Amino acid sequence: MPSRPDPAHRRGTDAVQPPIDHYAVIGDGRSTALVSRDGSIDWLCWPRFDSPSIFAALLDEQGGQWRLAPEGTGRVTRRYLERTNVLETRFETGDGVAVLTDFMPVASEEDKNRRLVPEQEIVRIVACERGELEIGLLLDVRADYARQRARPLAAGRLGVRVDTGRGLLVLRTDVPVRIVGDGRVVGSLRLNAGQVAHSSLTFAADGIAVLPPLGDRCLEALDRSVRWWRDWASRIHYDGPCRDIVVRSALALKLMVYAPSGAVVAAPTTSLPERVGGDLNWDYRFCWPRDASLTVRALFGLGCDAEARAFVDWLLHTTRLTQPELRVLYDVFGNRPPGERTLGHLAGYRGSRPVRIGNAAEGQRQLDVYGEVIDAVAYSAQEGAVVDRDTERMLCAFGAYVCRHWTEPDDGIWEPRSAAAHNTHSRVLAWVALDRLLQLHDRGHLREAPVVTLRGHRDWIRREVEARAWNPELGSYVAQLDGDRLDASLLLLPWYGFEDAASDRMRGTFGRIRERLGAGDVLLYRYRGAGSPGEGAFGICSFWGAEYVALGGGTAEEARAVFERLCAYANDVGLLAEELDPETGGALGNFPQAFTHVGLINAALSLDRRLRGESPLQRQIPARPEHAPEAAS
Repeated sequence: MPSRPDPAHRRGTDAVQPPIDHYAVIGDGRSTALVSRDGSIDWLCWPRFDSPSIFAALLDEQGGQWRLAPEGTGRVTRRYLERTNVLETRFETGDGVAVLTDFMPVASEEDKNRRLVPEQEIVRIVACERGELEIGLLLDVRADYARQRARPLAAGRLGVRVDTGRGLLVLRTDVPVRIVGDGRVVGSLRLNAGQVAHSSLTFAADGIAVLPPLGDRCLEALDRSVRWWRDWASRIHYDGPCRDIVVRSALALKLMVYAPSGAVVAAPTTSLPERVGGDLNWDYRFCWPRDASLTVRALFGLGCDAEARAFVDWLLHTTRLTQPELRVLYDVFGNRPPGERTLGHLAGYRGSRPVRIGNAAEGQRQLDVYGEVIDAVAYSAQEGAVVDRDTERMLCAFGAYVCRHWTEPDDGIWEPRSAAAHNTHSRVLAWVALDRLLQLHDRGHLREAPVVTLRGHRDWIRREVEARAWNPELGSYVAQLDGDRLDASLLLLPWYGFEDAASDRMRGTFGRIRERLGAGDVLLYRYRGAGSPGEGAFGICSFWGAEYVALGGGTAEEARAVFERLCAYANDVGLLAEELDPETGGALGNFPQAFTHVGLINAALSLDRRLRGESPLQRQIPARPEHAPEAAS
């Protein structure tokens, strides 16, 4: 496997931004921040994932940041406190050792009701463990994607206040600070062994909050947050291979759940490039129903039932608003996101331009989304949910839409900005939509479904895919009907129950995919062609390969070996981006990526079941209880 980047790397003059996988993430269920190895928060959007940035040094050295770290260079190591999203960075220099703890406070609803807390907050605690160190602080607020210059005001013991136009930021810190002419807040403090400095940055848009003194209050928030995360992680049910990174993936995925609505964003960043220096830079701070089935299975499979049900509830609410047509993506409240725009004033990550906000894919047509949404509902029913009358009618409307439109071309799962095509993956997901509706009907969850129509179209789709998506010369299924191009999404045919993983056709397809899309020993490109010049191997596609083997495309030990090698590509704190550079193993694309961590979790679940001698994919919808109270989730 390619060597990993040097963990002790510090930001230098030769690279404005650190490598993507030199970042870690903290969050509170509403937003996240990316923290570099040198103690700099280089990306923060408040109050929610898709809000304009407060710090954007990730995309431009003038984009704003909050750095807190010892002066000088030395060895840096990091970890998350066990079973939490609390980040600990350890700096070792010739003068001493300091540990920086970063987190966004989280708490139970009971805790929140007992005290007025800030709407958003980041707490940073730096402790000197040995020797004597000079701790430097830099706060450079550049609100609205660095289009607004900060005008901080010193407020004495009330800290430094910055009006962003959307809310009020307040910095309070034990570090003596001053405001310099360009609007930055700078300061330093010498710490001896045993001494601790606390810093808090809060945001308030509408509400009020009590801001008590630092010190013990920061430690109480840390203790509360650690307990909250560990209580949540204790509900994860998984004891299979690579348990630590599977739990870490669940914790990362939890950070991408917008708690007020249950929506799951694809990633908390925008415009991190799939090709450094190139233009494949997209905004992923939105929710794709296309990811629904895979995400719901991962959450239910780990025992994260509350998150799975909340996501299905969000899907049902959101899709009711636009039925029977479904949009490709939504914001966290189920609304249509703003149109895509470019920010020409930002240089982009290491010169990768343009920087985009919004995503033009929302105007595309992706017919596969119907299968994903309906399959997510089927998974929910499998876990005991009862489909209410309104949802029954909505699902039947989706089925009727699929029956009317499945023969038409669409833009497909990878959202190329080119002409629509007859995509095999979309056809198979149309089959999934109708197949799951029939299963729900058979088990009593859809009592007025047009069974004859649904079954007729389902069987028609199968015949077409088997005849036109199979290329006998290649001995493989292909990406588009009557074509010859390969696509890693074909590995999902067994996952959705369309084709057996051990069939001759699937073995032939996997062989061709490994031959044409393989990148090293275990990595896979999603496809190769004019639309993917220089992009990296795709994270979730590589895990689809591991899961295909676990589903029956190889032996259990072969699947374990592939899975373990893929897990080793995670960074030092267990996070994965959208893509991987096959030559260096470094991260590419938006980070961390929910889809990649979902792929890791699903591959782990299938592998674990295979190793235990059970069916890797258990799909059995229970019969509807005759007298169960109706519920949407």
